[in-house]
Amino acid sequence: MKDIINVISGEILDEDIIVSVKELCRMCKINHEIVIEMIEEGIIAPKRNEKIHWQFQGVEIKRIQIALRLKRDLHINTPGVALVLDLLDEIENLRSQK
Repeated sequence: MKDIINVISGEILDEDIIVSVKELCRMCKINHEIVIEMIEEGIIAPKRNEKIHWQFQGVEIKRIQIALRLKRDLHINTPGVALVLDLLDEIENLRSQK
């Protein structure tokens, strides 16, 4: 009988990492306009408000990946994705209070 091995590739992400907008776009395979849209909807938040010096933490990369998956798989629009992520955050907060 043959053994089947699935190989999964990816990047290990340190949540304490700080990345620039350019690095964020490269890592998430998105363009700058999508980053701006996600900031405007409250999905992600840069560490600094000056557009030239925006920096993002590793947790923002995870949020973008979840947001992109929701948009792709469930066809949810950006405001809907923001709502879903807020609800997921609330569930996580409630679970951590137990």
